[in-house]
Amino acid sequence: MAIPRNYQGWTVLANGFRPFFLLGAIQAALAILIWLPVYYGELKLNSTFAPRDWHVHEMLYGYLPAIVTGFLFTAIPNWTGRLPIRGLPLLTLVLVWMAGRLAVTLAAPAPWWAVLAIDASFLLLVVLAAAREIVAGRNWRNLPVVAIVGILCVGNIAFHIEAHVSGAADVAIRIGVAVIVLLLALIGGRITPSFTRNWLVKHNPGRLPVPFGKFDMVVVLFSALSLLGWIVAPEGRATALALALAGLLHTARLARWAGDRTLRERLLVILHVGYAFVPLGFFASAAASAGWLLPSAGLHAWMVGAAGVMTLAVMTRATLGHTGHALTAAPATQAIYLGIILAAIARVCAVLQPAHAELLLHVAAFAWVTAFAGFALAFGPLLLGLKRRALAVRAERSAQPAL
Repeated sequence: MAIPRNYQGWTVLANGFRPFFLLGAIQAALAILIWLPVYYGELKLNSTFAPRDWHVHEMLYGYLPAIVTGFLFTAIPNWTGRLPIRGLPLLTLVLVWMAGRLAVTLAAPAPWWAVLAIDASFLLLVVLAAAREIVAGRNWRNLPVVAIVGILCVGNIAFHIEAHVSGAADVAIRIGVAVIVLLLALIGGRITPSFTRNWLVKHNPGRLPVPFGKFDMVVVLFSALSLLGWIVAPEGRATALALALAGLLHTARLARWAGDRTLRERLLVILHVGYAFVPLGFFASAAASAGWLLPSAGLHAWMVGAAGVMTLAVMTRATLGHTGHALTAAPATQAIYLGIILAAIARVCAVLQPAHAELLLHVAAFAWVTAFAGFALAFGPLLLGLKRRALAVRAERSAQPAL
């Protein structure tokens, strides 16, 4: 999606992915830089939330909604054929998102309901804007994606209410995590085999991934049911069994995508690696439901692993494709991928190896910050329009789609 010829405003506001990918990456890095000193009692936040809840909220309902919005507002014009949301409407959404981050982090003297209103406004506006575009374009097929984002909005509101009433969020955290996992299963389950097939047909003919079909819908539906059970009753044999079966289904799904044949192209390999953390999260959460493991292992496999890896995979790919650059991973991009994979492995291992937890937490935090700050530094000039296209339009057209 190049900048429209009739657009005369700031480049960063020409497409939804530009401000939200950049600001989301910066916020993801800053939030973890702040979190470790807070966790060890070296820094105190002026937040309405308890320290742990602030950390969870700013990852789950801060950074991730920004990236989801960047993806949605980039994909929807392709889905509907309508012009992208840009200029002043896009700037308004960006400012509302930023106001939410400031309110959640610094507005403790304000009433909790005022913080809720400021913070929840962003996702509500995103859902309304996305739904309007999809309905106007009669693109009913992708309306469920917007509905899932709507549930994320409800989860955010529930987070504020639960934290105020109970002193800490619990159910609302599981709601948010479940929504993100479903979005990864639905969107990741479409783009990963599609991009893989496009590349293999051109560069490595042979076995191709199975396209999205009935089996995938069964996996997504069963995952939704198992996650609903996990939200309501996170402990117990029935929940553990359902989560484990969902993990097996996602493992089988991933095996159908021919990821082993994409090793030459890191932009594709990273999608498969990221999705591998989805079944890993189901298995770890099943073990936690059975009482064999701490719940944090599954949560971080999903959030740092699946969400962290796949968001960076989509962010790098979409930025390259929609700014006219070749869809291939340069050394800086590969370093970003290594950083986020290391962060995911270290964070899960911190739960599994409590004797080395402090060291592993620092490794995970450093690798996470390196990955997202690295994205902001390496891709920021492209997102801001400061770096011109490196390839001609014909080279872009010869590449596979970015979204």
